[in-house]
Parts: sequence; C-alpha cells; structure tokens
Amino acid sequence: MLEGWKRVALDEVAEFRNGLNFTRGEQGHSVKVVGVGDFQRHETLSNFSDTSVVTVTNKIAENDLLKDDDLLFVRSNGNKALVGRCVLISGVTEPVTFSGFTIRARVKSKLVDHSYLSKLVRSPLFLAHLHRYGGGSSINNLSQDALSEFTFGLPPLAEQRKIAEILRTWDDALEKLSTLRAANQQRYKALARRFFDPCHPTFEGRPNAWQEFELGDVFVERSQSGEDDDRLLSITMGGGVIDRDDVGRKDTSTVDKSKYKLIIPGDIGYNTMRMWQGVAGLSELRGITSPAYTVVTPVADHILDRYAIHLFKSRRMVFDFERYSQGLTSDTWQLKFAAFSKIKAFLPPLEDQEKEANLLDFLIAEGAVIGKQIDALTQQKRGLMQKLLTGEWPVTLDEVKL
Repeated sequence: MLEGWKRVALDEVAEFRNGLNFTRGEQGHSVKVVGVGDFQRHETLSNFSDTSVVTVTNKIAENDLLKDDDLLFVRSNGNKALVGRCVLISGVTEPVTFSGFTIRARVKSKLVDHSYLSKLVRSPLFLAHLHRYGGGSSINNLSQDALSEFTFGLPPLAEQRKIAEILRTWDDALEKLSTLRAANQQRYKALARRFFDPCHPTFEGRPNAWQEFELGDVFVERSQSGEDDDRLLSITMGGGVIDRDDVGRKDTSTVDKSKYKLIIPGDIGYNTMRMWQGVAGLSELRGITSPAYTVVTPVADHILDRYAIHLFKSRRMVFDFERYSQGLTSDTWQLKFAAFSKIKAFLPPLEDQEKEANLLDFLIAEGAVIGKQIDALTQQKRGLMQKLLTGEWPVTLDEVKL
C-alpha cells in the first residue's frame, strides 16, 4: 500500500438505501422515479426531464429522495449484465426518488471524493468483486451486503481528485467518439431511407427510371456442396460472413457436412430463421455454411452485390422479409428461397446502384474505424483505471485544485 493510502470497505465511507416499490392505482402525491431504464450507459445522470412520474398515497420521506453526488446502482434486472451498474446523480432541482430495482449509496465521509468513488465502482476492481461475490459468475441481485464488503485502497483526497481528473479526460474522448459514431449511424439511416424507402419524398419522380423486380428474377439460389477442405463460415448480424472460429462456435469437425452449402465471394448468405431481423451478409470468403442459411447469387445484369446487402438491411425490406416469413410464431418463422423469390423491390439502374453503394459503404467503413477507436480507448482506459486505482502508478499533484 502506498504512503497515505489506507484499506477501507465501502460501507465505511457510504451508507446504502434500497429504492421504493410502488403500487398501480395509488392516488395522492406525484413524484419522479429513476428506474433501471434511465441508466443506459450514462456515468452521470443529470437530466430528469424524461424520468417517469408515479403517484403515491403517502408523501415520500426526505431520505427516499435523491441528492446531488448520490451513487445509484442497479439492484435487480432480468439482464444480469446490468446488475451492479452505477450512475452518479447530479443536477437535482426537484423531488426525485428511485425504484425498488435500485440501491442508493450516499457518501458519508469527508475523506472521499464522490467523482473518484464513481470511477471506482465502474472499474474492473468492482466488477471483479461482484464476480467473486457471485461465486465466479454474474450475480442475480445486488445486495447492501455485497456493496458493504467491497474493499479497496483509498488514497488521500488530493490524489483521489487528481485520479478522477485524469480519467475524465479519457471519458471526454470516448464521449466525443461516441457522438461521432451516433452521427455516422444517423447519416447511414437517413441515406438508406432515401435510397430504399418508396414512401420517402426523394422517390417522387424517380420510379420511372427504376424497374420493379421479384427477388427471384435478380437472385439465384446456390445449393452446391463445398469441398472437404472448405472452411466453416457463419453469418452474423453485425459482422456479416465470417470464419466460424471467430465467433467461438464449438468444433463441428465430426459433423456430416454433406448438406452444408457452398458460399463464395460475391454471394449473399442469410439466416433462414432470422432474415426477418436482417441477418444477412455479403461474403468475401469461400467456405461452407450450415443448412440453416440460404445462399443467393446476384444476377449481375440486374443488381450489384454491394447494393443488394444494403437493400437487404433496409427498413422496408426487413418489413417484407418478416411479412413473407412462414411459421406459427416468430420462433419458427422461416424465409426459404421459394418465399424470398416472390418479394418485390424497385431497383435503380446499375450505375446508380454503384453510386449509392459507394456512399453507404463509406459510412460503414467510417463507422468501423470509429468503433475500433472506441474499443482501443476503452481498453486503454480499463488498464489505466487498474493502475491508478490500485496505486500501481502514483500520480503527481501538480496543479491539483483542492
């Protein structure tokens, strides 16, 4: 332990309170309630304009209201990955309480900086504690005991503030990149609506230059088997057609692959049972895919492969894929080629398809670069937190504002 640091438990520096449960149909006082849905990926929650309002019979006690610098944890959720997530409360200007699915921690020691503590309980150190508390797996419910038993090294107040200041610079960089990625995604969606949605205003006057086809006229189903040495490929929602090993699937080397389908560069594969969710990919690889996939080859005179994959993921086409899927429930829906081939689509001339595909490909590539930058910064920040919050890397106190 570094000089000036001391080992403390979280309950020594903060007090806890479970959130309130409410009954529908109560009458009396209205109050805003922060629930798990308000957390999202925020580190600080300071805007309560969209927070849900409930009506309660009895007036909410003062100790059940949130204050600036409170820490609010997810106590219980159907998604175990959310349990333990924390937001720092700020900018409270009206009565706001918190739901029974959350736990509030309020700093009670003047030796602890709330911003530092907020970083600490979002760090790998705290996540590792929850993992141990859960017996080596994710916990189902966060308890006050689990919070109380979290122990950590606490540096002097000046060092806490300096560490929080350093980590905020990384948060700012990540926030800017996240804003860029969101803008990139919005531009892609706007262009996709403009290009593919017949109800979009830009379609007015254009269909005369376009032709309407059934998909069976512009795609041919590939039903060939592959070779013994062809690699196994998978089709994913975000990654497209990738090597099966890259998604961590179990070894299927002993499975009879005679029914597996060949897919080659330029082909489009789609998940027969999940096409209504837009699970399709343009292949840049040669390999074989499970019989659960359908493989189609674009007819070069009618449709460009790069244009087709964007078309397949458009809102309009996904709606049609769902409409033509067959099955009793969404769990059993399938879109086999016979039904797929009956779906109709307006297609522009090939030269326009290429221009539109180029624009959309550029946005996808730009988004991928931003995503890699976010991943790299996130990894670097995680390592930096480990070093700073354990004291492995001491901080200098130059220009610390006390």
